[in-house]
Amino acid sequence: MTSAPMFPRRKLPRADLSLPTLGFGGAPLGGLFDAVDKEEASAALASALNNGLSYVDTAPFYGFGKSERRVGDILRGRSYQLSTKVGRLLRPGAVAGPAAMGWPDALPFTPVYDYSYDGTMRSYDASLHRLGLDRIDILYVHDIGETTHGAKNAGHLQDLKDGGYRALAELRETGQIKAIGLGVNESAACLQALDIGDWDLFLLAGRYTLLEQDPLADLLPACEARGTGIVIGGPFNSGILVGGATWNYGSAPAEVVARVEALKAICAEYNVPLPAAALQFPLGHPAVISVIPGLRDRRELQATLDWAATDIPATFWTALREAELLHPDAPLPQGNPFKE
Repeated sequence: MTSAPMFPRRKLPRADLSLPTLGFGGAPLGGLFDAVDKEEASAALASALNNGLSYVDTAPFYGFGKSERRVGDILRGRSYQLSTKVGRLLRPGAVAGPAAMGWPDALPFTPVYDYSYDGTMRSYDASLHRLGLDRIDILYVHDIGETTHGAKNAGHLQDLKDGGYRALAELRETGQIKAIGLGVNESAACLQALDIGDWDLFLLAGRYTLLEQDPLADLLPACEARGTGIVIGGPFNSGILVGGATWNYGSAPAEVVARVEALKAICAEYNVPLPAAALQFPLGHPAVISVIPGLRDRRELQATLDWAATDIPATFWTALREAELLHPDAPLPQGNPFKE
């Protein structure tokens, strides 16, 4: 049997764990916005593992258990690094209108927020059963933050302070998991979490990309100082950096469209595919461990592998900075981060 290609690996500063620079985001396997055929989902993940994407991220919320079931069936018996999430429990009984929550083909469960000690422990145990695995490497606290919860976030944050974090720390200290963190779409939630305890890494979706670099001012230096790694999800900003029309899961405003067009112009000048630049840019920052685009089929996987294999000249990154399309303090990739 031939071995899988190897992507460079980056070690988490605080934890005994390293991740490949390219991983697999498992939300689409739960049918995010559109149903995904079970056989195609399984084939996509199996092919990803065979191509060296050994780090896989999932969550109970993705398809209300569907993504975890599909991920576990493919990972079983293989070498892997796996993250899933806590913060929602799945109660039996179908939710009314799951499509409005992003999951038109969800399993018959209702997600309920619970960031308490007991809720965190129950979520961990339930995930192991859904996955059919005896090991999870990373647990992220899912979707805590004001963007998701509004005024209710203060109560959820208190539950995390009073109990959820203690549960995660116990699981880490006893060796049942290797690392703990947050899986969120807002950097402010990560900054708040740094006041609660010691986190190994944050999965930050869509906030440090070719289009958004605000975390350079606060979160990224804070994480470097604390030894907290960053995994970047949503490197394509939900579609607009890969040829789609959506930004942050909605219609892109005019200023974002204009910025994307400016990026495309420089990409054309240097013969660099925009998605390749979007995939590689975040890894220029020393705090970033891995980038995990969400992938739903083998076609998307192959396109991602092609973009990862693209060598981008240093002059391209300099041109973006000179055109004021990158933050002046953004570290630039030194060579291809997906190659040794």
